[in-house]
Amino acid sequence: MKAISQNSYGGPEVVHMVETERPAPGPSEVLVRVRAAGMNPTDWKHRQGAGFLDRLPLVLGWDVSGVVEAVGIGVTLHEPGDEVFGMLPYPYGVGSFAEYVVAPARALVRKPEGVDHVQAGAIPLAALTAWQVLVDTADVRPGQRVLIHAAAGGVGHLAVQIAKERGAYVIGTASAPKHALLRELGADETIDYRNQDFTEIDPVDLVFDTIGGDTADRSLDVLKPGGQLINIAIRSYAEDLPERAAARGVRFRPLLVEADQEGMRSIADLMRAGKLKAVVEAVFPLDRAAEGHALGDTNRVTGKVALTVS
Repeated sequence: MKAISQNSYGGPEVVHMVETERPAPGPSEVLVRVRAAGMNPTDWKHRQGAGFLDRLPLVLGWDVSGVVEAVGIGVTLHEPGDEVFGMLPYPYGVGSFAEYVVAPARALVRKPEGVDHVQAGAIPLAALTAWQVLVDTADVRPGQRVLIHAAAGGVGHLAVQIAKERGAYVIGTASAPKHALLRELGADETIDYRNQDFTEIDPVDLVFDTIGGDTADRSLDVLKPGGQLINIAIRSYAEDLPERAAARGVRFRPLLVEADQEGMRSIADLMRAGKLKAVVEAVFPLDRAAEGHALGDTNRVTGKVALTVS
């Protein structure tokens, strides 16, 4: 099969197409013929050597949408021919930037009818991250105020939709040209981070921090007593931030996304109902994956980038 691999860490130029052996599913696994795979900031970071994986050569990709080709011993949830999507176990179950990939059967769910593979492939990692922050961790409830940083980004724009579905009042930071999109997705209030100070808004119950650094520090200033600051930019905040948060009567919590079939089923239900969609800025064929990486490196992507496999 064909796959996008790298033998060294670095810029987009290190990724290239290779021919490699097609994998076979083991017990409780399925082999998926990949039709589309979303690209995420964690792919750029791992390509550069700044992630969790320290093995080379390396085939990246956690998002996948495709068709079950074969099933391993013990699999009852999927059959050959099923259209499925999901996230490979993060961070070590990587490899969807390829024509075929093996996945745990319970990392995948049925793709909703009427949703194409590009849309389904762009959703899983970012949507699961948003779901696990907003639902599993923060338990966002109607009427709560939620501030989402980088709200037009891959995770952020899905978080806006999920938070609104939970009944929250949603505030999103983004550059001014992206505000119309955020309003369309359901944001109640928008902040231009380039010339507005987000700490001047009325206090919020939750800050969803996708950035870290100074943004995480300043986010403490906008939380209500008992509020939460949840950070997904792992390793990007000051070591004493949890202690400073506690001293202010709020809670700081870092979160790393996990494969989760129950969460994927809830996400699929939202997609099926038309309540959750990925904004896909660009789609590249597999052999142009380097271009997707280069676009990601600009840090200006609106929504998601996806790869297609013919």
